Amino acid sequence: MNLRQLRYFVTLAEELHFSRAAERMNMTQPPFSQAIIALEQELGVTLFNRTKRHVELTPVGEHWLECVRKVLDNAEQLPLLARQIADGEIGVLKFGFVSTAAYSLLPSLVADFRLNFPDVKLELAEMTSDVQAEAILQGEIDAGLIIPHGTFDCSLGYLPMLREQLVATVPKTWLENGNITCVNGKLPLAEIAKHPLIIFPRRIAPAFYDTITQYFAQSGYQLEIGQEAIQMQTIVSLVSSGLGIALVPEALRNLDRTGTCYIPLEGKPPIIETGLVWRREDASPAVERLIDLAKPLAIAGNEVQETV
Repeated sequence: MNLRQLRYFVTLAEELHFSRAAERMNMTQPPFSQAIIALEQELGVTLFNRTKRHVELTPVGEHWLECVRKVLDNAEQLPLLARQIADGEIGVLKFGFVSTAAYSLLPSLVADFRLNFPDVKLELAEMTSDVQAEAILQGEIDAGLIIPHGTFDCSLGYLPMLREQLVATVPKTWLENGNITCVNGKLPLAEIAKHPLIIFPRRIAPAFYDTITQYFAQSGYQLEIGQEAIQMQTIVSLVSSGLGIALVPEALRNLDRTGTCYIPLEGKPPIIETGLVWRREDASPAVERLIDLAKPLAIAGNEVQETV
């Protein structure tokens, strides 16, 4: 059975007359009639009741007609579908992201992608940077937003998109009770060093961890780690409970957690970078479209966001 046979069937179902149906298909009646008979024999069912003066669909033919029309409609869409897949306008994009990106790059990038490519299904997964890189190499996800650390596998492409200063998030009660003191609205590192720090474990966020520890080491202050947590939301929640201070990206101001305050750091704060990563050689069309959308954001994001 092929599409031509299905078109013969639909034409006859519409005309209910072999001669007129054959004419519509630009053929003579005998081969047209033989094609219908061959179709019925292949299916093992009778699609039409025939008399010398009358042709009508059987109950099976009537129900099958609707299904065949859907098949033909879908078949006509196949060339367009192929072009849309090739152009990255349809399909699935599996996309990873670090938790910090959920408060900066991710919302605008996802919104732009869905606006421009509504027929591409986005499957989002929150992952640490190291897990993302491995998942991309293994083909488990297509691209991701990561905080880079060290050198990249040569098969990965990388686009730096955002560099932002770290700020301190502190328990609000500490400010109110005078347990911590700001200078001109900013928090000195010497003041931070008096209190335990809540931070990501190095094993899951080496770039973030090293940025903070180097910040302390270069300034000659001892770092006291009071608690480790693997989610940024958890870190801020622990701060709100009074367990310590955390240094977080500027974009975390968008996480308005009761009981916490975000304070700029005195002097020259450390910078954290977030960027888009993907497989170079086998990037899907949908990934290519994502990169195209990310590039204008990257141009703006390459300037460090200054703390106000």
